[in-house]
Amino acid sequence: MTTAALRQLPSVDRILNEPAIQALMPFYGHRLVVTAIRRTLDGVREEVRAGGRPPTPEEVVARAAAYLQGHLAPTLKPVINATGVIIHTNLGRAPLSAAARAAMDAVARGYSNLEYDLPAGRRGHRTVHAERLLCELTGAEAALVVNNNAGAVLLALTVLAQGRGVLISRGQLIEIGGGFRIPEVMAQSGARLVEVGTTNRTHRRDYERALAEEPDIALILHAHSSNFRIVGFTAEVGLPELVELGGAHGIPVMADLGSGALLDTAAFGLAHEPTAQESVAAGAAVVCFSGDKLLGGPQAGIIVGQARFVDPMKRHPLARALRADKLCLAGLQATLMHYLRDEATEQIPVWRMIAAPVEELDRRARRWRRALQRAGIRAEVADGHSTVGGGSLPGETLPTRLLALPLPDPDRVAAALRRHDPPVVARIEEGRLVLDPRTVLPEEEPALLGALINTIR
Repeated sequence: MTTAALRQLPSVDRILNEPAIQALMPFYGHRLVVTAIRRTLDGVREEVRAGGRPPTPEEVVARAAAYLQGHLAPTLKPVINATGVIIHTNLGRAPLSAAARAAMDAVARGYSNLEYDLPAGRRGHRTVHAERLLCELTGAEAALVVNNNAGAVLLALTVLAQGRGVLISRGQLIEIGGGFRIPEVMAQSGARLVEVGTTNRTHRRDYERALAEEPDIALILHAHSSNFRIVGFTAEVGLPELVELGGAHGIPVMADLGSGALLDTAAFGLAHEPTAQESVAAGAAVVCFSGDKLLGGPQAGIIVGQARFVDPMKRHPLARALRADKLCLAGLQATLMHYLRDEATEQIPVWRMIAAPVEELDRRARRWRRALQRAGIRAEVADGHSTVGGGSLPGETLPTRLLALPLPDPDRVAAALRRHDPPVVARIEEGRLVLDPRTVLPEEEPALLGALINTIR
């Protein structure tokens, strides 16, 4: 019986000629389609040998198509972020401006002068790209771009303090998303961690005592607690005072800003986030921050500061392992130009979202509601709050207007939206599915509304 059932199974060629399979060819190509059919038939044979019934050719086709979509299709895809979290780490952090995307596309199409000095006609250095712009924006003497801020901190500690001591307040021994911990990065760099003060209160005298007692201190590190806040009975030594203290002892100060802003967040109704310009002006020898958070560019770790401290990092072997590629540098240059042109709040999506007035968000939410009502779907517009995210401005929110859908099973609908093409990620509040227009790009609105109507109706 089993042998007869196995003989009933369609051949690879039979399935390959099915119209539904032929329709998949332009998307996956012949080799992947054949692989899917063979693996599907292998699984079917095992089921038949175990006593299962032979599937019809139509069922084999459906399973092969499901295999292609579930196992061989690309897993990284665009997502519509309707959560209201502007810099959403899990959703790729900062979306890029049109100019940044165009710059990356331009250098991706063919060759570029990534490491070629065109005027001299000889090998050049990728470190020059974006350096001039960063120095112009921050007031620094030198700059270096690596692949992310964790890499920037690791490289700086390795070059400036390997085998020597680094002072840091216990209140700044931070951990950010993904398990990045300052003490562990410092250990990896070969620097010796010297903790001063307590978790909630650190005074200048704590640093002075450590400088008097600890041998061979190379660096004072000031790490901005960008993803948490200590309130109540607290004290902290600010960066300018640390620079003054370090200067008196001939010890440089390094500032790890984490997210790293180039605009004053207080101008948008948020708490003030330390800017790279302020840290450079305060006299920090080295300042490290991210490129894909509040800066609004591609993933990068940016190091700016005094040339005598930054330039040796460019020549260190670790810099090659951490170096940024041509796409990152092209996108970063275009993003920095938005700041130099004073157009960041109009052109950089992160800042456009932060600066969006509630009136505009209300108009968009009401437009969404009308579109859903025409499709017979009940929706409301309600007050809500957006957050910056990305380890920035903990506890700070921006007022927004939400599209709220009172549904009998919002979790099920939210899950269905995540499975949609394109996926939509929303949030659930007070038993309702809510979508925040602040983080939905205008060009995404038709797809968003289509997903809601297809999923709910």
